[in-house]
Amino acid sequence: MAGERTQIAFTIGARRLFTTDRVLDPFAFSLEEALAGIAPSQPPDSSHCDGIRVLSAPLSMERQIVAAFPDHIAGAREEFHRHYIAMDGSFEDYLAGFSGKTRSTLRRKARKFAQVDGGALDIRAYTAAEEVERFLQLALPLSGKTYQARLLDAGLPDGDGARDEMLAEAAAGRMRCFLLFLGGEPVAYLSLPVRGKTLVYAHLGYDPAHAQLSPGTVLQMEALRMLFAEERFRFFDFTEGDGAHKALFGTHSVACCSFVLLRRTLANRVLLGARAGFDASVARGKALVQGNRSLASARRLLRA
Repeated sequence: MAGERTQIAFTIGARRLFTTDRVLDPFAFSLEEALAGIAPSQPPDSSHCDGIRVLSAPLSMERQIVAAFPDHIAGAREEFHRHYIAMDGSFEDYLAGFSGKTRSTLRRKARKFAQVDGGALDIRAYTAAEEVERFLQLALPLSGKTYQARLLDAGLPDGDGARDEMLAEAAAGRMRCFLLFLGGEPVAYLSLPVRGKTLVYAHLGYDPAHAQLSPGTVLQMEALRMLFAEERFRFFDFTEGDGAHKALFGTHSVACCSFVLLRRTLANRVLLGARAGFDASVARGKALVQGNRSLASARRLLRA
């Protein structure tokens, strides 16, 4: 059967409450395609599966995509800014784009981590196939501790197929992986497939026991320093989904959305209807909480 098994998740914040599986043909936009507003050259084929999973499509093309599949229903929609770094300058040029306060904060985090580890940062890069194999040996046990793996099922993939794919990509020069060590033990990892001249933000995780040291932020910044030095990449693509980390490090963004297109069966109508109702309830709950916080703030101000 064509397609990939995909989870349609019901989530609150970063926590997944439950999921339902469908087999979907992926229709993913690269960053370059999203910026240019053009569709991927390989059209999706849902003839042998439950539907299509549209990933990171530019908002300007959403109606066009939905209209192209009239025998499908759209749902499980997420709208976000796809953040990216334009790497056409030097690392120093990139740093100059931050405010003075942010630059100071990033340097302070790096100094603090280095001081805890004897005065210097221990960050190691893994590029060749044998190096990436060592990276996986060290990073996979760490990945199991991260909130990405525990709450989002988004840790490093550890199946034989995923491992073989990463090693094949590394053998072709299309992987960049990094580890940050503390006391000789890995505490943060970053995995970046290379697509043409674009680095793809695939997996970042860190040991929550050391969260107070901001290991993910420290690793991200030092990895970028090394990647800029290669002078071969045009973009660093943070892919789909908003997040403070992505917004902080990105220099630009493009408005995108992801959604599924399922065949018009009763089961699929019920599923997407339930997901839409759930999302609406969560949104109302968030608005109520924010309204209560604003009201409390106003009352405190009046009492001051």
